Amino acid sequence: MIMRKIFNKTILIFASLTALFEVNSCNSYLNVVPDDGLPSIETAFSLRSVAIRYLGTCYSYMTNEGAPGSDAAMLSGDELWDLYGRIVSNTSGRVPFTMSYIARGYNSASSVFGCDWPSMYEGIRCCDILIEHISSVPDMSDEEKAQWTAEVTFLKAYYHFNLVRKWGPVPLIKESLPIDSDVNTVRLHRNTIDECFDYIIELLDKAMPDLPLVPASVDDYGRITKAICASFKAKVEVYAASPLFNGNAEEAALVDNQGTQLFPSKTDEQKLERWKAAMTACKEAITICDQANIKLYDGSDITYRMSDSLKTTLTIREAFNERWNSEIIWGNTQTPSSSMIIFQRLCLPIMNGYTDMLGGYRFIGVPLKIAEQFYTAHGLPIKNDSDWSNINPLDIRTGDDQNSYYIRKGYTTAKLNFNREPRFYASLGFDGGTWFGELTNYNDLKPDDLHYISCRIGGEQAKSTSETGPVTGYFPKKMFPYQCTWSGNNSFVGRWFAWPMMRLSDLYLLYAEAINEAEGPEGPNSSDLFKYLNAVRKRAGIPDVQTAWDTYSNSPGYYKTKVGMRDIIHRERLNELAFESQRFWDIRRWKEAPSEYQKGIYGFTITAASAEDYYVKKFIYEQKFGLKDYFWPIPTSYIEVNPNLVQNIGW
Repeated sequence: MIMRKIFNKTILIFASLTALFEVNSCNSYLNVVPDDGLPSIETAFSLRSVAIRYLGTCYSYMTNEGAPGSDAAMLSGDELWDLYGRIVSNTSGRVPFTMSYIARGYNSASSVFGCDWPSMYEGIRCCDILIEHISSVPDMSDEEKAQWTAEVTFLKAYYHFNLVRKWGPVPLIKESLPIDSDVNTVRLHRNTIDECFDYIIELLDKAMPDLPLVPASVDDYGRITKAICASFKAKVEVYAASPLFNGNAEEAALVDNQGTQLFPSKTDEQKLERWKAAMTACKEAITICDQANIKLYDGSDITYRMSDSLKTTLTIREAFNERWNSEIIWGNTQTPSSSMIIFQRLCLPIMNGYTDMLGGYRFIGVPLKIAEQFYTAHGLPIKNDSDWSNINPLDIRTGDDQNSYYIRKGYTTAKLNFNREPRFYASLGFDGGTWFGELTNYNDLKPDDLHYISCRIGGEQAKSTSETGPVTGYFPKKMFPYQCTWSGNNSFVGRWFAWPMMRLSDLYLLYAEAINEAEGPEGPNSSDLFKYLNAVRKRAGIPDVQTAWDTYSNSPGYYKTKVGMRDIIHRERLNELAFESQRFWDIRRWKEAPSEYQKGIYGFTITAASAEDYYVKKFIYEQKFGLKDYFWPIPTSYIEVNPNLVQNIGW
């Protein structure tokens, strides 16, 4: 009788939240159904074997990074560009294009794309239910109950964070609503942005002590560990300190109907305190990752006999897409393999002259500005490398012996594609560029053994119909594991991997960023700043910051100022974490999205046959970014139900 009352109370609270947030489904939160067909809390926590299914339900609300139909940071920004207007069911039904509508500025309060507001609150509610009832499971140790509680406490923090990075200040759900709550209690107000971040951090601190340092076995990969919690806390602290959230004067007009300023004004010292907290959190996370033996992936497990250049570029790719490599702190096991593999099949260029009715459409491209963003071989932006001062990147040049592992010998391509950093070649496919993959043998490869991309009309990957690519002339090679292959017509082998939510290079660069913002590049922790920044660069195969700027640049010593170092660290993140669902959020939290979007979406003249005509910069789309675009609109229907949910600025 008591358990039935608890269940009824849960349903009542759920109904109240439905009124608050307009949640449409009331069954997905409880995936445990007894023999009589009636779900109950009593059944859900009757035995460990059943309760673990409920724990899985709590995890199931995680965002699906790497799934283009739901990952806002893939097709919703300016890093990948979808072929507009594709309507073939083979593509639009399998790789949804709706997220690209955000990139084109079509979001509105009446039609909100990528809206997971209700599912995040459902996930939070699931976590609360487990926390409240896990103690009743009879065949579990207290230690295991504490661990599960810590895991869902972390998830509760993550779900709140996902809401905050999309909508800014949101209503915090700290505990279940009483059964006798009146309508005014249910109609929650948005908390201030600092209250939101403080609560998320509080939850992470609460979860930390009872989490294991590392997964108990391979079966537990993807479950929350102490290293994940500490690293995610570091990221949350950096977000809280970043300009978009930390005393953002542009959002000062966001005031609720109680007169509360949701982005409180701050002094410079108060802003600085956030950066100091971020610096401390990053350092603590690195220490815990060291204890967990998480280290930068160095490719030591790659046993193929190959040239140094191939080994370096493969190592860079594998650091992202090799399953559970040494660098992965947190991999997302919730992303459906079907979503990832069909993306690979439809967007991966086909080699060997094969055809595929359900693949190889190549309708995802990389804008020209992203290709330009990667460093030169000296580890510098093109505009800062002295050797590039008299080079027009769009002039053409023929591939030679020196570059034959990167560019097909004898093939004419743009000078932009020569003498670039290894991450450029690891991350991008391009006209004339080699493609490591789709081979039967990977030992002792000669340049001619490698496939290469031919995008100009007449080439194997050239545009053939209005429904196919290339879109810009560049492909996101890094997103495709080299094991992906076509072995014949309609015979495709893809490869699922747990999408890296965080890897160690991400944490290292967050730490460098926090040190620079808190102290500058010559402060007490400057040795750590250069240590971790240069560790990432060394693995990328480029000179350290000091050598690059003092030896090869037109601005020696640029790294010695906070502003200069900020530019360097930001660019390092954009290059290192390209196509990993990071840029979308980073340029927003830095408040650099307007300047990045202003560059526009450009590519090459993909309908040309000759190199001279192909390498002409062609405008594709003018992106606009205003103040309102930093945050999602709250759906109008939610505000109609709960007038206390004041709308974000501009919507």
